Amino acid sequence: MEDRAKFVLIGLFTFAVIVGAFGFVFWLHNAAGEQESATYRVIFNGSVTGLKPGAPVLFNGIRVGEVTALRLTDNPAQVAVVMAVAKTTPIRKDTRVTLNFAGLTGIASISLEGVLASAPPLVSKNGEPPTLMANADASKGLSESVRNSLNKVNSLIDENQENLHKAIANLENFTEALKRNGDRIDKLMKSSSDAMDSFHTLGDNLNKRTAVITRDVHEVSKTANEQIKNVGTEATRAMQHIDKAVVDLANHPQRFLFGGPSTNKR
Repeated sequence: MEDRAKFVLIGLFTFAVIVGAFGFVFWLHNAAGEQESATYRVIFNGSVTGLKPGAPVLFNGIRVGEVTALRLTDNPAQVAVVMAVAKTTPIRKDTRVTLNFAGLTGIASISLEGVLASAPPLVSKNGEPPTLMANADASKGLSESVRNSLNKVNSLIDENQENLHKAIANLENFTEALKRNGDRIDKLMKSSSDAMDSFHTLGDNLNKRTAVITRDVHEVSKTANEQIKNVGTEATRAMQHIDKAVVDLANHPQRFLFGGPSTNKR
């Protein structure tokens, strides 16, 4: 019973530690979120095409947050955009809001501009986050940016229309030339393939021939070394005999004149 109670206490303690760790992480996450960001709402009159959750929020050109949600309002002509920005961002009642559009295929972004440091801060009303009214022409500016980008593309096409026609004509001529010379190209490719096969065969034969030559040179060298060794041995013996004869002549010169047996023993 005591062992069972001990295991129960250990299990309860472990469970309490795990719960406490999760609680601490959750509190830390919420505390960090509350310290780092604040929620604001922006009301746009008209379409906000291109604006999506995650789009950047800029204050005087510096990124301070992002869009978190887009909602419709009771007014069918308006759109409410919720954004989370750094708490230190000096958003006030006179802050100006516009939409920017990055390129032809980029997403829109919210641009905030401060005016007076003395302007009162925004406050929440009716349970809604502090709310800013976008400039009346904010949506028009977005549409105008899209139109300007499209106009630039159209102008680029118009300016290079002749070059495009020439490029297309050259491509058609090239395709037609390939079609007319299809058989020749096939023959050329086959000839190239045959040439490569010949090169491979020549290389293999050369390798084999080189191996044979190397082997023959090795055999000749081996035989020559043996012959040189034998000649050297015979030369040594001859020198020994000559040396003995010279010694014998020096010791018994009369034998050279009158003859007689040699006293040198081998």
